[in-house]
Amino acid sequence: MRFRTALISACIAIGAMAALAWAADVSGKLVAQVPGRGGQTRETTFNFKVDGGKLTGTVSGMQGDNPISDGKVSGDDISFTVALSFNGNDIKMNYTGKVAGDEIKFTRTVEGGGQSRPPQEFTAKRSK
Repeated sequence: MRFRTALISACIAIGAMAALAWAADVSGKLVAQVPGRGGQTRETTFNFKVDGGKLTGTVSGMQGDNPISDGKVSGDDISFTVALSFNGNDIKMNYTGKVAGDEIKFTRTVEGGGQSRPPQEFTAKRSK
């Protein structure tokens, strides 16, 4: 009985380690046409580095290079936040996405800035 319990515990531990190792490799540069105000799109560049399940990097656009925070990668799920300030208004952009090959399908929500905005969806593609 003890052997069986030990074997099951070992299998669970190996499975958990395999799940962490399976995190999608999104390291590198990805580019997207992100919807903006009035329906225009703006090119945005994502520079990512993954270390285990931790995601770091920058998002580059009209406001220059902005660091990401709270970045996570788990399997093919990715999430992070970018904090910006426009004319004294603090804005927090929350990104969640699903990795599929060399693409990430993102949904971005915006908090702050005094305006309510619907979530925006776009796809970032690996830059070659």
